[in-house]
Amino acid sequence: MARPLNTHVDPAADAAALLRRLGFATLMVAVPLTALVARRAVVILAPIGIALLVIAAVLDGDHNGVRADLRRLVLSPGGLAGGLLVLWCALSLVWTPFPSEAVERVFNVATTLALAVAGYLALPERMRSANLYLLPLGVGAAALFGLGLALSDALASRLFQVEAQELERGLIVLVMLTWPALAWMRSRGRDLEGLVLAIAVAAAAVLSAGSMPFVALAVGAAAFALTAVSRRVGALVTAGLMAGIVALAPLIPFLARPFAALAFNRGDPTLVSLSVWRRVVQDDPLRLVTGRGFETASRGRVFGMLRPEAPSTLPFEVWYELGLVGAMAGAVALYCAARAAGRAHPALAPGAMAAFASAFAFACLGVGTAQMWWFTTLAAVALIFIAAERGQFRTTRPKASFAPSVMR
Repeated sequence: MARPLNTHVDPAADAAALLRRLGFATLMVAVPLTALVARRAVVILAPIGIALLVIAAVLDGDHNGVRADLRRLVLSPGGLAGGLLVLWCALSLVWTPFPSEAVERVFNVATTLALAVAGYLALPERMRSANLYLLPLGVGAAALFGLGLALSDALASRLFQVEAQELERGLIVLVMLTWPALAWMRSRGRDLEGLVLAIAVAAAAVLSAGSMPFVALAVGAAAFALTAVSRRVGALVTAGLMAGIVALAPLIPFLARPFAALAFNRGDPTLVSLSVWRRVVQDDPLRLVTGRGFETASRGRVFGMLRPEAPSTLPFEVWYELGLVGAMAGAVALYCAARAAGRAHPALAPGAMAAFASAFAFACLGVGTAQMWWFTTLAAVALIFIAAERGQFRTTRPKASFAPSVMR
């Protein structure tokens, strides 16, 4: 007698699987592609993708035990340092000269952090490989698209209204998403395909108008190579350099200006920027303790409180706005986060260190670290890395037996 067919169907599980696939397709395919031609693509699409992941988790309930992990993360040294940084940003609203703008910025940052936490809680304990393979497909398609836009600036400007600045922003997003894509492909043993993907992204970065994407990609590649040789050394060097630069940033204009004077002509923007930075430190050293308040660096340039030639980099702005307390809290949080990422799955650790190095390079090269598209990009990259970490499991299939059943 024939066995009856299994007619059990779980509509909630099927709907959750579909929504989760759509959510990852939004984050991994739609975001890198549309970021090249749309100014606010990341800010709009990334929350939509995370919302789909949250709805999928609510439908199937596949997020048990994550709250305990989140509790351990918050209570860790890095989590406590990050909490202190957020608290100090909020307290700086008391003495900032731009309270309304600063409150709006803090609210936007807090919303993005809450969105990232919601996405983290919504990720299943085990990720399907089919969902994660969407990332290299999306990054590869975006790299080819960006390469075409970079080769035909006039055509891109006429068809997509893409300006050089917008294309550079899209390539920044692409570079950041390249590292989790390479990490995932490396964990699957697809090194050759990963190399081709990296070459395509590098070609698009080289041919773009700005040099920032390629420089940050090169810095990330150095961290990737070092961590691939020695995971411990790579994580230690990457974390130590980032935290050290942030913690000792006020010394940079005094140490670097003599060398910059030899390398650059008088009046060079780099030399002028270091001179302005040194003057800021000398004129009001007490402000190095408390900072001048959140949102002061960007608004201060507009209203004449800060010279336009001042550096627009993370090390300068964190000290200028948040002072010693904020800078040290940020340095500790950055160090702990990088070291924790270095202890991830061996196949993913080089990509994680490369992502940290590229993000920090972008922040030091002048990307708007307080802008929401940048915060949202970092949140999306972090979620994708966590998803890749949860995709690192192997199932063992039973060996096929060719013996007749009567001989068992």
